[in-house]
Amino acid sequence: MSHEPTDDGSKLGPVGGTAVLRVLSYNVHRWGDDRTALARVVRACAPDVMLVQEAPTWWGTQRKRRAMAASVGMRYVVGSARNAILVADGTDLTEPLHWRIWRPFVRRRLNFIATQLPGGAVGGHVSLGSTRLALVVCHLGLHIRGRRHELEQVLKGCRSFNLPYLLAGDLNEEPDGPVWKRLAEEGLTDLGADAGPTFSSTNPHKRIDGAHLSPALSGRILPTPATREDLAAASDHLPQLIELTA
Repeated sequence: MSHEPTDDGSKLGPVGGTAVLRVLSYNVHRWGDDRTALARVVRACAPDVMLVQEAPTWWGTQRKRRAMAASVGMRYVVGSARNAILVADGTDLTEPLHWRIWRPFVRRRLNFIATQLPGGAVGGHVSLGSTRLALVVCHLGLHIRGRRHELEQVLKGCRSFNLPYLLAGDLNEEPDGPVWKRLAEEGLTDLGADAGPTFSSTNPHKRIDGAHLSPALSGRILPTPATREDLAAASDHLPQLIELTA
């Protein structure tokens, strides 16, 4: 489906000149699986903005992220820890912000206390018609105590934009967990409530990836227009294709 661009970089939808922004939230498994399949999935989704979890890191981080963005026809804008934001031509992400998410010491075994690597969150401003909003991506940790602590830091960062926002990412927890309950307490709408599981890509049976929206905004999860084979090969997670409208 084609959309005519507006002056602010969002696009006009097919009904009544509605402004539309397509956002793809995707854990890309460090860009370590089938890169050609991943490129086909992303290009089929045709997002204006891509919120990436498990972006490539370590040696040559910036180079790898720019290469990944180019392979899917997008541009790398900002990243922190294992999160990144990519944009399509004609879409502007302004006032990008990234912050460290500190993870507490956790007991993994009876006599062993360890810490996890610091996480991160990334966000920025976009326009949706005449509406300004923030897009934020995060990847929470594997330990339940750590996730609660991390989420409070993420929400603090979201509030710092002083705008309605979309928060999307890998929550590493199913919807009956405390992180999801805290997001509901924050007044955010769970866009994926009826969208089905997101993990694993080869045997989807858990919904551990979330897309949560401020009540002032409107949005929905769209079906992913990619083949089952490409989705299974591209990453261990399934993507979430989000349509925001104004």
